[in-house]
Amino acid sequence: GMSVDGEAIVASPMPGIIVAVPVAVGDVVKLGQRVVILESMKMENELRAPCDGVVTHVHVAAGASVEKDQPLVGISQEQAEEA
Repeated sequence: GMSVDGEAIVASPMPGIIVAVPVAVGDVVKLGQRVVILESMKMENELRAPCDGVVTHVHVAAGASVEKDQPLVGISQEQAEEA
């Protein structure tokens, strides 16, 4: 995955339509947690967090059409010190 300034970027692996984004900015996510559900060619694909971290950006919403390699969600790998 790509990383910018300690932020891991979850990018679309293929063109498709966003079915759901079950996370929001500020959510704490774990490695492997699904962060985007993408429909492509009538198949649903679950895109998962590449690391533990905190969601810092959500670039898309349900119903959006996306291109291959388009950034969808950013996850900061900095661990929050305070709850």
